Amino acid sequence: MIRLFAALAVPGPIAEGLAHRLHGLPGARWRPLESLHITLRFFGNISENKADDLDAELLAIRSKSFNLAVAGVGAFGEGPRIDAVWAGIEASEPLGRLAARCETAARRAGLKAETRAYHPHVTLAYLDRPEQPRVAAWIQSHNLLKSPVFQVNSFGLYSSWLTEEGSRYQLERAYPLG
Repeated sequence: MIRLFAALAVPGPIAEGLAHRLHGLPGARWRPLESLHITLRFFGNISENKADDLDAELLAIRSKSFNLAVAGVGAFGEGPRIDAVWAGIEASEPLGRLAARCETAARRAGLKAETRAYHPHVTLAYLDRPEQPRVAAWIQSHNLLKSPVFQVNSFGLYSSWLTEEGSRYQLERAYPLG
């Protein structure tokens, strides 16, 4: 079994811009810059045979390159159950279409449908029972985040490996756009 997801890598200069926000929440497990990404579809643990089928379906995706920008911040969860803070992605029809094509590829490869609505973001940190006022203050102090526009020329299939330091991601295959 291999744990997989499709994602867009966050370009180095954009990640470096986000690095200035990776502080200010005690106990937060900040993600390393090289791990920052925009998930298109999480596939979970699948067999290597299914992974081969998925790879073939993702390879068949056709999409033009497009531009994106990071904008705003927020949190997942409510009250004492806030478990992550993230940077948002500006609304983008091409991004939505690419995520939908990854969902279709997953279904064609025999995976179950994703039931959650797609919410493009970059996870910045995972939290464990944070102080709610501190999370609110962090969001307020970074809510005007806006990155320069960057071009998306490919997406990737990544494996996720759980370690004592947190998840480690490895690009397994890149799929060009354009």
